[in-house]
Amino acid sequence: MTFLFLFANFAKIGLFAIGGGLATIPFFFQLADNHPDWMTRETIGNMLAVVQASPGAIGPNLSAYAGWLYAGIPGGYMAALGLVAPAIVVITIVARTLTAFKESAVVKNLFSGFRPAAAGLLSAAAFGVIALSLWNAAAPAWYAHIRWKEALLFAALFFLIVKFKKHPIVYVIVAGAAGVILQL
Repeated sequence: MTFLFLFANFAKIGLFAIGGGLATIPFFFQLADNHPDWMTRETIGNMLAVVQASPGAIGPNLSAYAGWLYAGIPGGYMAALGLVAPAIVVITIVARTLTAFKESAVVKNLFSGFRPAAAGLLSAAAFGVIALSLWNAAAPAWYAHIRWKEALLFAALFFLIVKFKKHPIVYVIVAGAAGVILQL
């Protein structure tokens, strides 16, 4: 029953998370809200840090990690399989039928509708991760809710990325070094 639960929940995520691995994050937040005994939003932040540093696609890696937390290594396999199975089925069906209907106005409008959906999911993921990184809801006083060191690091890195457009690894190294120096 555990493996069926994992497969079904991650298949639902895989079916509706249009836009790639980062678009799955809002679904993970909802899963954490519905199952706090399994994982919390803070756990998802930690998972994201590990997954971002790991090779491979974000969605399957995040799913495998979450499944592993729930049911060990077999759970990780079931969660990752659940996430990718709908994509394999949908892509196979779309690839077989799209060539026949690629000039259809309905198909063009359908795919045009998917773009804003993907942008919305990615934006929700971005805001969720920003809030998770910069906001401490458990703080005793209102002014302590903001994680000031993290917020300053976020602002500095955002500025550097926009201004200088260096390779992303430069910013990862800078962020890691700042985390050690600032004791984040």
